[in-house]
Amino acid sequence: MLNALPANSPPKVTPSEKGLLARIRTASTALSRAERQVAEFLLQKPHNALEMSIRVLAQACDVSEPTVARFSQSMGFDGFKTFKMAFAKSLATGIPYLHLDVNQADHVRDVLPKVFDRTIAALMEARNSANPTSFEAAVNLLARARRIECYGLGYSGALAVDAQLKFFRFGIPTTVFCDGHLQAQSASLLNSDCLVVAFSRTGRTRDLIRSVQLAKNAGAKILVLCASGGPLADLADVHLSVDVEEDPDIYTPMTSRLAHLTYIDALAVAVTLLRGPAAIDMLERAKNSISEKKIDSKLE
Repeated sequence: MLNALPANSPPKVTPSEKGLLARIRTASTALSRAERQVAEFLLQKPHNALEMSIRVLAQACDVSEPTVARFSQSMGFDGFKTFKMAFAKSLATGIPYLHLDVNQADHVRDVLPKVFDRTIAALMEARNSANPTSFEAAVNLLARARRIECYGLGYSGALAVDAQLKFFRFGIPTTVFCDGHLQAQSASLLNSDCLVVAFSRTGRTRDLIRSVQLAKNAGAKILVLCASGGPLADLADVHLSVDVEEDPDIYTPMTSRLAHLTYIDALAVAVTLLRGPAAIDMLERAKNSISEKKIDSKLE
């Protein structure tokens, strides 16, 4: 079994694990003006920077060599040499985050590749930061449950619906609630045989936290998929961290939603494998039950 990846941690602990370009982009607003020039160059031309010495990089960024050294330290490294090694490793382990946001100057034809690139990068980041131990624990919770309830509010309600559509095929009674009032009522009636699967981008939605707390008080097990560090994650028996950078200028969740959906698919596949031939047979019966509803291609 794969070793578990480290949880989110301060920058000085394994700085390259979470995707260094993504971290540079997130941290750039807190840097000094000169250090921000270094960050912007690295984000725009990451592969060019790999070939540069500290002197050449400083010239390209129009800053001093000490500024580049300070930037490296701001990112949690003891100097430019160790930063550059981690930077090269980060580029080699996945598609980097770049400045791919669509803006007013873009042509319509630019939109599709930019959105695809940003989505691919986000999924790579989510994959590289996934914790196999937590994932296995989540699979075991789903496989042992006698009843599953999927909770989500707002856009996360769509994630809960997708999970219910996947998980009911396990042959386990599975329901979905996307209304805070109904969630709270149902949660209070659960017991230790039940599992609540809660979805949230931030993990900070009051009504969802309240519903999950009621379910926990009733004895139910809790599986949460949300960003790290929020109060919802603290309630979980198992927390799957979905730490994906969202564009703050776009209200509708995009990349984080796709990362959640991928987790749902992975959980469904893994539970089916864990439950063995009986689960495969159940899926086959479910599929055969709707085969007659499709038009035969030979008749077209």
